[in-house]
Amino acid sequence: MTTGLKVIGTGFGRTGTDSMREALNILGFGPCHHMRELLKDTEHKLAWRRVAAGEPPDWNALLGAYRSCIDWPSAYYWPELIEAFPEAKVLLTWRDAESWWKSFSKTILPIIQADTETEESAPGSQFLSLRVFGGKDLTEEHCIAVYKANVAEVKAKVPAERLLVYPIGSGWQPLCAFLGVDIPDQPYPNANNTAEFQRVMLEHMPPRT
Repeated sequence: MTTGLKVIGTGFGRTGTDSMREALNILGFGPCHHMRELLKDTEHKLAWRRVAAGEPPDWNALLGAYRSCIDWPSAYYWPELIEAFPEAKVLLTWRDAESWWKSFSKTILPIIQADTETEESAPGSQFLSLRVFGGKDLTEEHCIAVYKANVAEVKAKVPAERLLVYPIGSGWQPLCAFLGVDIPDQPYPNANNTAEFQRVMLEHMPPRT
Protein backbone atom coordinates (compact mmCIF):
# COMPACT_ATOMS: atom_id res chain seq x y z
CA MET A 1 0.00 0.00 0.00
CA THR A 2 1.13 3.56 -0.65
CA THR A 3 -1.07 5.34 1.87
CA GLY A 4 0.33 6.98 4.97
CA LEU A 5 -2.32 5.48 7.28
CA LYS A 6 -0.69 4.91 10.68
CA VAL A 7 -3.59 4.44 13.13
CA ILE A 8 -6.83 2.47 12.68
CA GLY A 9 -9.79 3.00 15.00
CA THR A 10 -12.09 0.05 15.70
CA GLY A 11 -14.49 1.49 18.28
CA PHE A 12 -18.15 2.33 17.70
CA GLY A 13 -19.40 5.88 17.40
CA ARG A 14 -20.14 7.45 20.81
CA THR A 15 -16.96 6.08 22.38
CA GLY A 16 -15.13 9.40 22.33
CA THR A 17 -14.23 9.12 18.66
CA ASP A 18 -14.52 12.82 17.86
CA SER A 19 -12.30 13.76 20.79
CA MET A 20 -9.86 11.09 19.61
CA ARG A 21 -9.99 12.55 16.10
CA GLU A 22 -8.89 15.89 17.49
CA ALA A 23 -6.24 14.24 19.67
CA LEU A 24 -4.71 12.36 16.74
CA ASN A 25 -4.60 15.55 14.70
CA ILE A 26 -2.84 17.35 17.55
CA LEU A 27 -0.29 14.53 17.90
CA GLY A 28 0.67 14.62 14.22
CA PHE A 29 -1.40 11.66 13.05
CA GLY A 30 -3.70 13.82 10.98
CA PRO A 31 -5.55 14.38 8.96
CA CYS A 32 -7.78 11.85 10.73
CA HIS A 33 -10.70 10.33 8.84
CA HIS A 34 -14.00 10.44 10.75
CA MET A 35 -17.69 10.43 9.80
CA ARG A 36 -17.43 14.23 9.73
CA GLU A 37 -15.43 13.91 6.48
CA LEU A 38 -18.51 12.52 4.74
CA LEU A 39 -20.56 15.53 5.83
CA LYS A 40 -18.03 17.86 4.22
CA ASP A 41 -17.50 16.17 0.85
CA THR A 42 -20.32 14.77 -1.31
CA GLU A 43 -18.02 12.85 -3.65
CA HIS A 44 -16.25 11.23 -0.73
CA LYS A 45 -19.58 10.25 0.77
CA LEU A 46 -20.68 8.72 -2.54
CA ALA A 47 -17.46 6.69 -2.72
CA TRP A 48 -18.13 5.24 0.74
CA ARG A 49 -21.73 4.56 -0.25
CA ARG A 50 -20.53 2.40 -3.12
CA VAL A 51 -18.30 0.41 -0.79
CA ALA A 52 -21.11 -0.03 1.71
CA ALA A 53 -23.32 -1.28 -1.13
CA GLY A 54 -20.75 -3.98 -1.97
CA GLU A 55 -18.20 -2.43 -4.32
CA PRO A 56 -14.66 -3.71 -3.60
CA PRO A 57 -12.86 -0.96 -1.68
CA ASP A 58 -9.84 0.91 -2.95
CA TRP A 59 -8.40 1.87 0.42
CA ASN A 60 -5.82 4.19 -1.09
CA ALA A 61 -8.56 6.13 -2.86
CA LEU A 62 -10.73 6.27 0.27
CA LEU A 63 -8.07 6.82 2.93
CA GLY A 64 -4.89 7.72 1.07
CA ALA A 65 -5.15 11.36 2.12
CA TYR A 66 -5.30 10.44 5.82
CA ARG A 67 -2.79 9.26 8.42
CA SER A 68 -5.44 7.84 10.75
CA CYS A 69 -9.08 6.79 10.71
CA ILE A 70 -11.66 6.44 13.45
CA ASP A 71 -15.44 6.20 13.83
CA TRP A 72 -17.85 4.81 11.24
CA PRO A 73 -17.78 4.01 8.39
CA SER A 74 -14.11 3.00 8.50
CA ALA A 75 -14.51 1.38 11.94
CA TYR A 76 -16.92 -1.16 10.44
CA TYR A 77 -14.19 -2.31 8.04
CA TRP A 78 -11.44 -2.65 10.64
CA PRO A 79 -10.85 -6.39 9.93
CA GLU A 80 -10.00 -5.55 6.31
CA LEU A 81 -8.05 -2.43 7.24
CA ILE A 82 -5.75 -4.06 9.75
CA GLU A 83 -4.75 -6.56 7.05
CA ALA A 84 -4.41 -3.93 4.34
CA PHE A 85 -2.20 -1.77 6.59
CA PRO A 86 -0.19 -4.22 8.70
CA GLU A 87 2.13 -1.52 10.07
CA ALA A 88 -0.69 0.64 11.41
CA LYS A 89 -1.41 0.66 15.13
CA VAL A 90 -4.93 -0.12 16.30
CA LEU A 91 -7.11 1.83 18.74
CA LEU A 92 -10.22 0.54 20.46
CA THR A 93 -11.99 3.52 22.00
CA TRP A 94 -14.17 2.08 24.74
CA ARG A 95 -16.77 2.79 27.39
CA ASP A 96 -18.90 0.29 29.27
CA ALA A 97 -21.82 -0.99 27.21
CA GLU A 98 -24.57 0.58 29.31
CA SER A 99 -22.90 4.00 29.17
CA TRP A 100 -22.44 3.61 25.41
CA TRP A 101 -26.11 2.73 24.94
CA LYS A 102 -27.22 5.75 26.97
CA SER A 103 -25.27 8.05 24.63
CA PHE A 104 -26.05 6.14 21.41
CA SER A 105 -29.79 6.03 22.14
CA LYS A 106 -29.94 9.83 22.47
CA THR A 107 -27.85 10.66 19.41
CA ILE A 108 -27.31 8.16 16.61
CA LEU A 109 -30.29 5.87 17.21
CA PRO A 110 -32.99 8.51 16.59
CA ILE A 111 -31.31 9.39 13.29
CA ILE A 112 -31.26 5.76 12.20
CA GLN A 113 -34.91 5.38 13.08
CA ALA A 114 -35.94 8.57 11.27
CA ASP A 115 -33.96 8.09 8.08
CA THR A 116 -35.36 6.59 4.89
CA GLU A 117 -32.17 5.94 2.93
CA THR A 118 -31.90 2.67 1.03
CA GLU A 119 -29.05 0.23 1.51
CA GLU A 120 -27.52 1.43 -1.75
CA SER A 121 -27.35 4.98 -0.39
CA ALA A 122 -25.20 3.97 2.57
CA PRO A 123 -23.19 4.97 4.51
CA GLY A 124 -25.65 6.75 6.65
CA SER A 125 -28.29 5.56 9.00
CA GLN A 126 -29.19 2.58 6.81
CA PHE A 127 -25.55 1.55 6.68
CA LEU A 128 -25.53 1.35 10.46
CA SER A 129 -28.88 -0.39 10.61
CA LEU A 130 -28.17 -2.97 7.92
CA ARG A 131 -24.42 -3.48 8.15
CA VAL A 132 -23.37 -2.78 11.71
CA PHE A 133 -26.54 -4.01 13.42
CA GLY A 134 -27.50 -6.69 10.91
CA GLY A 135 -30.91 -5.34 9.92
CA LYS A 136 -32.50 -6.43 13.19
CA ASP A 137 -34.70 -4.39 15.48
CA LEU A 138 -32.54 -1.84 17.26
CA THR A 139 -33.48 -2.82 20.77
CA GLU A 140 -31.23 -2.05 23.70
CA GLU A 141 -30.49 -5.73 24.12
CA HIS A 142 -29.50 -6.25 20.49
CA CYS A 143 -27.42 -3.09 20.15
CA ILE A 144 -25.51 -3.77 23.35
CA ALA A 145 -24.86 -7.34 22.22
CA VAL A 146 -23.42 -6.07 18.91
CA TYR A 147 -21.31 -3.51 20.75
CA LYS A 148 -19.89 -6.13 23.10
CA ALA A 149 -19.24 -8.55 20.24
CA ASN A 150 -17.19 -5.92 18.39
CA VAL A 151 -15.09 -5.23 21.48
CA ALA A 152 -14.48 -8.95 22.00
CA GLU A 153 -13.58 -9.51 18.34
CA VAL A 154 -11.07 -6.67 18.30
CA LYS A 155 -9.37 -7.99 21.44
CA ALA A 156 -9.31 -11.52 20.03
CA LYS A 157 -7.99 -10.67 16.56
CA VAL A 158 -5.55 -7.80 17.10
CA PRO A 159 -2.21 -8.74 18.68
CA ALA A 160 -1.86 -7.15 22.11
CA GLU A 161 1.32 -5.31 21.19
CA ARG A 162 -0.47 -3.65 18.26
CA LEU A 163 -3.62 -2.67 20.18
CA LEU A 164 -4.51 0.07 22.65
CA VAL A 165 -7.83 -0.30 24.44
CA TYR A 166 -8.59 3.31 25.32
CA PRO A 167 -11.33 3.87 27.92
CA ILE A 168 -13.10 7.17 27.35
CA GLY A 169 -11.67 9.89 29.60
CA SER A 170 -8.17 8.37 29.87
CA GLY A 171 -6.40 11.54 28.73
CA TRP A 172 -3.08 11.85 26.95
CA GLN A 173 -0.78 9.48 28.82
CA PRO A 174 -1.81 6.03 27.51
CA LEU A 175 -2.34 7.33 23.99
CA CYS A 176 0.99 9.13 23.76
CA ALA A 177 2.86 6.19 25.28
CA PHE A 178 1.26 3.84 22.76
CA LEU A 179 2.07 6.08 19.80
CA GLY A 180 5.56 6.94 21.04
CA VAL A 181 5.06 10.72 21.15
CA ASP A 182 5.37 13.40 23.81
CA ILE A 183 2.36 14.56 25.79
CA PRO A 184 1.31 17.95 24.39
CA ASP A 185 1.07 21.03 26.57
CA GLN A 186 -2.70 21.34 26.28
CA PRO A 187 -5.75 19.53 27.65
CA TYR A 188 -6.99 16.38 25.97
CA PRO A 189 -9.88 17.35 23.65
CA ASN A 190 -13.48 17.11 24.81
CA ALA A 191 -15.58 17.17 21.65
CA ASN A 192 -19.01 16.22 20.36
CA ASN A 193 -21.10 15.78 23.49
CA THR A 194 -24.75 14.87 23.04
CA ALA A 195 -25.94 18.44 22.53
CA GLU A 196 -23.16 19.18 20.03
CA PHE A 197 -23.86 15.97 18.12
CA GLN A 198 -27.54 16.81 17.82
CA ARG A 199 -26.77 20.34 16.63
CA VAL A 200 -24.34 19.16 13.93
CA MET A 201 -26.65 16.45 12.63
CA LEU A 202 -29.62 18.82 12.44
CA GLU A 203 -27.50 21.14 10.31
CA HIS A 204 -26.75 18.37 7.82
CA MET A 205 -30.04 16.52 7.72
CA PRO A 206 -32.37 17.45 4.82
CA PRO A 207 -35.61 19.17 5.80
CA ARG A 208 -38.64 16.95 6.20
CA THR A 209 -41.49 17.37 3.75
